[in-house]
Amino acid sequence: MKSPRRINSFNFPEGYVFDGKFKIISKLGGGWEGEVYRVQELLTGIERAAKFFLPHRNRGNRSATFYAKKLHRLRHCSILIHYLTVNIMDFEGVPVTYLISEYVEGITLGEFIDLQKGKRLNSFQALHLLYALAKGISEIHKMKEYHGDLHTGNVIVQRHGLGFDLKLVDMYNWGKVFRENYQSDICNLIRIFYDSLGGAKYYSKQPKEIKEIACGLKQTLILTKFNNIFRLTNHLENMEWD
Repeated sequence: MKSPRRINSFNFPEGYVFDGKFKIISKLGGGWEGEVYRVQELLTGIERAAKFFLPHRNRGNRSATFYAKKLHRLRHCSILIHYLTVNIMDFEGVPVTYLISEYVEGITLGEFIDLQKGKRLNSFQALHLLYALAKGISEIHKMKEYHGDLHTGNVIVQRHGLGFDLKLVDMYNWGKVFRENYQSDICNLIRIFYDSLGGAKYYSKQPKEIKEIACGLKQTLILTKFNNIFRLTNHLENMEWD
């Protein structure tokens, strides 16, 4: 029996209708597991997000099932998008699973930073960014779960002002939950914080309060100081400036 051909990309064009229910508006991004598109529900006109899983990355629908169940379990975490449903469609003779979730307006954190003067945040902005992320991740860790793939491309900035309204996308499945998964989230948060300030180029000029958090990106120092996400949020809520 001939094996179904391997699909490495979907590249759906604008206006493409799938399953007779949704129309492609634009591509939002792609990754190891698949591709994400902004779509419109034909019956209602409501915009959604659709994640299409590459079949060879979703054997037995394990990735799609994990993602759907995790989003459902964490549905009360305000920083996460809301899962709606999973379906299977035919794509050129190959069954492809897709997940529909809410679509959130905004731009990626990476794009947001690039729009700032000098393509970096000042220390005040960066601290508020880190606090918003840490508070969101603390809700997830409190549920004994983790994100697993935190970077500027997976953070959506909806609004900003005194603080940030953020959403996280594309959680990753590393299997069972271990302490290292929580630690990885913490270190990745500090990495985002460090990079948002301009990275190594500007680090030496940062105030000591910033350096006490970033710890020069030395993982051992970070995890000694912030061995859980709650210690990080507590530090940010109670920090003092000279």
